[in-house]
Amino acid sequence: MTPALPQASDILAALGQAVFAWDIASDAIVWGEQVSAIFPGIPAERLATGAEFARLIEPAQSMRTAALAQTSAVHGADGTPYRVEYGVRMSAADPMVWIEETGRWFAGPDGRPVRAIGSVRINNERHARDEELTKLARLDPLTGELNRSHLIAALAEAIEETTRFRSTAAFMLVGIDHLARVNEAFGFDVADAVILDVATRIRARLRGGDVLGRFSGNKFGLILKNCTVDDMNVAAERFLAGIRDEVVPTKSGPVSVTASIGAVSLPRYARNADEAVNRAHETLDTAKQRRVGSFAAWRPDAARDAQRRVNIRVTDEIVTALNERRIKLAYEPVVAALSRDCAFHECLVRMDQGDGQVLLAPDIVPVAERLGLIRLVDHRVLELVVAELAAAPDICLSLNISPDTTMDPDWWAGIESLMRAHPGVAERLIVEITETVAIQDIDDVRGFVTRLKNFGSRIAIDDFGAGYTSFRNLRKLGVDIVKIDGAFVQNITRSADDRAFVQTLIDLARRLDIKTVAEWVQDEEAANMLRDWGCDYIQGRLIGLASADRPWGAPPPDSVLPAAG
Repeated sequence: MTPALPQASDILAALGQAVFAWDIASDAIVWGEQVSAIFPGIPAERLATGAEFARLIEPAQSMRTAALAQTSAVHGADGTPYRVEYGVRMSAADPMVWIEETGRWFAGPDGRPVRAIGSVRINNERHARDEELTKLARLDPLTGELNRSHLIAALAEAIEETTRFRSTAAFMLVGIDHLARVNEAFGFDVADAVILDVATRIRARLRGGDVLGRFSGNKFGLILKNCTVDDMNVAAERFLAGIRDEVVPTKSGPVSVTASIGAVSLPRYARNADEAVNRAHETLDTAKQRRVGSFAAWRPDAARDAQRRVNIRVTDEIVTALNERRIKLAYEPVVAALSRDCAFHECLVRMDQGDGQVLLAPDIVPVAERLGLIRLVDHRVLELVVAELAAAPDICLSLNISPDTTMDPDWWAGIESLMRAHPGVAERLIVEITETVAIQDIDDVRGFVTRLKNFGSRIAIDDFGAGYTSFRNLRKLGVDIVKIDGAFVQNITRSADDRAFVQTLIDLARRLDIKTVAEWVQDEEAANMLRDWGCDYIQGRLIGLASADRPWGAPPPDSVLPAAG
């Protein structure tokens, strides 16, 4: 039986579509007049039956019949709507024509399709757009290489393959050195040109099957298949040489570039993608610290792993101590060199471990700084110091803050809240910052100092002499007190060099109207020297070391502990 064409075919043909009627029982297809425009060069006999037509369809020959099967039958005169997209071509050498087919099928008594009518039209533009969107979702827009998410997915797949087939591979992170300097010197467009050129050079040196992706702004990830440890070393040097041996031409002129590489062998030293990325990152940092433009491969390190276990334990201990309010203060007196009257007390952090043992500041602060917990510790110390000042109106206290805290907006919010809640406290607070911070960020620290002095607080530079801060910078910062590094003070009775150095510091500070504190004063001979040179204050073993006992005899200030922010 020959299926009848609906009269609407003439209208659809005028719109660039070809209509058809498909008798599924006999598999015969009848097409409208426009079919030759839709399928140019395809003989009519290849379109005459569903089976013959299916042989032209990609990616799967069963796509048309599957589209019908995937829709639930609607019984009645209107039939069941369906829609499917597929590619059509005579051979692999021919260009693909992408087709959108829309129609309705009609069910027999058993509910299965027995007849279908519909139309087809060329939809190359939409398919090209969809492909472009898919490509953009997979690739980095600047370099055209895999983006990070697809690079990580490819890495996970590579690790799975090496495990299944007992092969080896390598994952490398290639970091362009000092790219920020290129940004600053020439602008982001030149930096982008550098990134693109480096990607091109790496790509040119990859083997077939290797994978390249952009991991982050200045880093590329490489997956090297069937790569032994020896191969990895050779490949790394090939990439490094390819990047450093020729300058990168840019619109602003040639730019010299180097890169550093960190790598890990798969699956020997990384059993999953996260582990591979972390270890490659770690060795990349190691390579940069050792020498920019170098290569490092990850190796097991018992000492490093033990330190990480310690870090995890100490992190938990510090956080727990903060939550349980086991961060305490110890008070070290600072006295006038002439009268030995107490001028103020320096507050030092302590951590009660809950078993009678106490960790001192040298045990806590370096670890807290390294693990990113120092801001939390400094917040708590600030609360405790302000509480002490509020509970005992006749005392003056100083506290040390870490470099990170000087620029912490939360710390500023906390101190402003505390100062408003406790009027008169700020004038009795001294904030100590290390000389290293003052050197590195002179302009930022000046803003920090100005804000504190506006509260009425004083500023001290701690460990002065350990760095290279000039007295000109001290005047620029407007500091009130210089604490001379105890490493110079402790030997003034035996070392002529230390005596000359300390005496010079005291004399220069006095000329600038800056008070001086000598740390680590051990004996009366040293104290008398310092007094005679004009040092204002001394502290150290001679005066008394830090103690958890409150010298002013006030009760614990728990009832007045402020809530910052």
